[in-house]
Amino acid sequence: MAQAGITDKQVVVGQFAAFSGAAAQLGERLKVGIEAYFKSVNAQGGVNGRQLKLVTRDDGYEPEKSKAAVKALIEEDNVFALIGSVGTPTGIATVPILTEAKVPLVGMFTGAEALRTPFNRQVFHVRGSYFDETERIVQHLTNLGLKKIAVFYQNDAYGKTGLDGVERALARRQLKLVATGTVERNTVDVAKSLETILAAQPDAIVQISAYKSCAAFIKQARAKGFGGQFFNVSFVGSKALADELGDAGAGVVISQVVPFPYGGSIPIVREYQQTMTEAGHTAFDFSSMEGFLTAKVFVEGLKRAGRTPTRDGLIAGLESIRDWDMGGFSIRYGPLDHIGSEFIDVTTIGRGGRFMR
Repeated sequence: MAQAGITDKQVVVGQFAAFSGAAAQLGERLKVGIEAYFKSVNAQGGVNGRQLKLVTRDDGYEPEKSKAAVKALIEEDNVFALIGSVGTPTGIATVPILTEAKVPLVGMFTGAEALRTPFNRQVFHVRGSYFDETERIVQHLTNLGLKKIAVFYQNDAYGKTGLDGVERALARRQLKLVATGTVERNTVDVAKSLETILAAQPDAIVQISAYKSCAAFIKQARAKGFGGQFFNVSFVGSKALADELGDAGAGVVISQVVPFPYGGSIPIVREYQQTMTEAGHTAFDFSSMEGFLTAKVFVEGLKRAGRTPTRDGLIAGLESIRDWDMGGFSIRYGPLDHIGSEFIDVTTIGRGGRFMR
């Protein structure tokens, strides 16, 4: 029987992500990076003569919509595999569906532990975890001598994972949070959290939410005279956050799970920039960089799956990737290890929304 999504001429790959709502820029930019790399591969004859085609479904960053999107991709669009999903709550809602259907998913735009443990044969991660990111953030904060730390987090599985990560990192240093505050997903109602957190007079506030709510919190905190530091994890969408903040963004720190996309010092970044430019994109950012890397990992697995690729063959192909250095960013998988990367960097938004390392 022919494998779904595979013809003599084509491989159909599906992406479910936020293309509308408060997290839309995350899905859009991830897609831009994926499609840019696919276009580059297609221009060179595809993979074993097959052109790569990306089919997308919008889930608006809502779990119920994501379930419908994944079912539609598998049952209606007949995709071979999935790539570049966005979000923790959406991931938790959909992984059981794709697991039952035995459809591989490469590159989830989330670092949540719940999607890494227990091991899942169908899911391959390309980014470091939120525990990796929050450990690096707390290390950075405490190295600066900042110990009064608060957390502003999204009231769902994503936010709680980040909160857990910060608390664990602080506990290793015999420290505790001074305050916490929450915001509901896809909203910007931050007034109550602002009041609670600012009352504790923290040195720094770690934010685990999406860019619109984080920006709303930062702007309102600054308007009330808060002079402390803000730290975000990569899921916030760095460029989206900088754009949303404008002049209020200077000094905001963001941990990153991909190399700095604006420099040209390492080969993988130069390749990303060239691929994006050839695809007609002049704007570079962390999210499209992650999409590009995810697509590159997927294609490598597909090449290793052989001339008549199957889903099991793709999984075996990906699992055969051991310490693959793409030129400054490495991926390592194995039969019981689909984590991929522990790469973490720290960046700061500078004047005019420019990023600095």
